[in-house]
Amino acid sequence: MTEKTHVTEEQARAVAEEAREAGWEKPSFAKELFLGRLTLDLVHPFPRPTPDEDARTEEFLTSLRNLCRTMDGAVIERDAKIPDEFVKGLAELGCFGMKIPPEYGGLGLSQVAYNRALMVVAGIHPSIGALLSAHQSIGVPEPLKLAGTPEQKKKFLPRCARGAISAFLLTEPDVGSDPARLASTATPIDDGDAYELDGVKLWTTNGVVAELLVVMARVPRSDGHRGGISAFVVEADSPGITVERRNSFMGLRGIENGVTRLYKVRVPKENLIGREGDGLKIALTTLNAGRLAIPAMCAGAGKWAVKIAREWSAARVQWGKPLGEHAAVAAKISMIAATTYALESVVELSGQMNDEQRNDIRIEAALAKLWSSEMACKIADDLVQIRGGRGYETAASLAARGERAVPAEQVLRDLRINRIFEGSSEIMRLLVAREAVDAHLRAAGDLADPRATREAKARAAAKASGFYAKWLPKLVAGKGQIPNAYGEFGLLAQHLRYIERASRKLARSTFYGMARWQAALEQRQNFLGRIVDIGAELFAMSACCVRAERQRSDGHPGADAAFELADVFCQQARLRVEALFDTLWTNTDDVDRRLTQGVLEGRYTWLENGVLDQSEGTGPWITEWSPGPSGEENVARRIIDTRHSV
Repeated sequence: MTEKTHVTEEQARAVAEEAREAGWEKPSFAKELFLGRLTLDLVHPFPRPTPDEDARTEEFLTSLRNLCRTMDGAVIERDAKIPDEFVKGLAELGCFGMKIPPEYGGLGLSQVAYNRALMVVAGIHPSIGALLSAHQSIGVPEPLKLAGTPEQKKKFLPRCARGAISAFLLTEPDVGSDPARLASTATPIDDGDAYELDGVKLWTTNGVVAELLVVMARVPRSDGHRGGISAFVVEADSPGITVERRNSFMGLRGIENGVTRLYKVRVPKENLIGREGDGLKIALTTLNAGRLAIPAMCAGAGKWAVKIAREWSAARVQWGKPLGEHAAVAAKISMIAATTYALESVVELSGQMNDEQRNDIRIEAALAKLWSSEMACKIADDLVQIRGGRGYETAASLAARGERAVPAEQVLRDLRINRIFEGSSEIMRLLVAREAVDAHLRAAGDLADPRATREAKARAAAKASGFYAKWLPKLVAGKGQIPNAYGEFGLLAQHLRYIERASRKLARSTFYGMARWQAALEQRQNFLGRIVDIGAELFAMSACCVRAERQRSDGHPGADAAFELADVFCQQARLRVEALFDTLWTNTDDVDRRLTQGVLEGRYTWLENGVLDQSEGTGPWITEWSPGPSGEENVARRIIDTRHSV
């Protein structure tokens, strides 16, 4: 039986800190934003693919669109499964090898092209997007491209390119966003020639149909073994691997997501990716680019929402005029259109920055995932509201009574997972916050460390005084206060000046927070979350401005319209930013914590009276498995009622 791993909060932080990329060898536009500097030269002119890359991308997308026109997403929604012929067609077109280099049988497309392809397939059904992105963004191809040996790449990448589906196995029934508690083990055997994997993995996207797995497991420290959380390529049909169930969800009805058990699974040492103990670092590095898949599909959903909102609101007449001419509805349409322009701008900018490899995009990718997933849900919710009862009704029901089958409610359900996938919004905010304050921790880390000695604090104080003596004065005034600054951006110059001023205010606010709470700052998660949300809005505004200016300089036929969309988006975003600044210091955080403590202690259980909980009769349950004495799988089963234990 796999034992639960118990770790302290301090140990969990240490594991996360060890796994993150410590250095900053390349510049980061978003990192500079959090430090109060608008380094526009890192993103302007808006980066673009080469003409050859553009042509190759469009050629592939044309073929993909033609293929997708033969697919019916309603079939996936009805049968809760992607038909085999859909998967076969995608494989024949090379979709499972879009990001795999040509020398290994892949198409070798750019991140920008990959993002655009995901927009196309997700428009048929987002389960297809999940299938392809889980395979390429976090499955076997990306980790091997980053850290695989030449032999591993030669052995596995051609299979992946041909359509051998892969999956990524990290999450466990008792382990979500806290990998320090990972319980799955990889025990060295056969004098170090192999490892024996044991554990249970939960929510294994593609795991139900995968041929190849990336499995994260803990290698015990011993003589000759560095140990630590490590990554392995595992054949899905290996003896001892059992897919125990296929899970069902609120949305993404076609997703092949399950519970996978590994019992004494033998994996040759040649299948270790990187070194022992490098598993989490490999996973986090993989996610830098992998997270961009989610914003791409969010942008695609936004484009569809603009189309549906326009068509419905122009044709539907209420109170003597089209629905879209009513101010309450017009505000929603404006938000949907302007935000969709921003969504696509963020995806295009982040993708091209990833392709150029000129910038460190770990913060940009995290911000893109966080912001896009949150805003896409707002778009979908507003679309349902605009459609009214028809927005809440399923597409199948609409079609059955002769109306256009618009799956608005499905889009709302399908998009919701993106705020949880690949790091929940709450975890993403903490991740970005850690990177945003990195310069401060480097300068004054021991001052904010309750474990530091008096001597260490004294040295940190001296180091910090030098850093802040140079940095703080630069936050007082800047280019954003010069009336004609950024004049080449025309109408949008005012917004860039605002971004520059807000960036300095954001940096000052972060400093004030550190000065006020010191070591306790890490417990102020809502404060840090608002800091990150401000940075996300400023990043999106920047992406809009530089993209619109590029469209103007390129002579794009929609350049004037792009400026209008960018201008309105920036006005809307500025209101959100100002509200976030206000709530940095005026909020209900303290009373919320006290009230929540009362809830957890049972102070308000009387509030729960008067309703029936139908889960009482069947759980909630946590299932744990243990092997029998003779070694056969799944012999003993222990059920824990979580109503009476934690």
